[in-house]
Amino acid sequence: MGALGMDKLLIEALARQAGLARALEAFPACVASAAAQAAGRSGEIEAPTAPAVESWPPMKVGAAR
Repeated sequence: MGALGMDKLLIEALARQAGLARALEAFPACVASAAAQAAGRSGEIEAPTAPAVESWPPMKVGAAR
């Protein structure tokens, strides 16, 4: 097992899906380390209770110059 319970095949699949194929080939240890960090911090992210409600005011287009 690699990054906090993630096996090597899962790390490789996720890296390729994220567009990190070249980084995976050149720096496999760094990609595995980043996966470990991401997996370790994923519990700190709070899922929105009301996904339809934005957590910040909507963006407004400025006046034309």
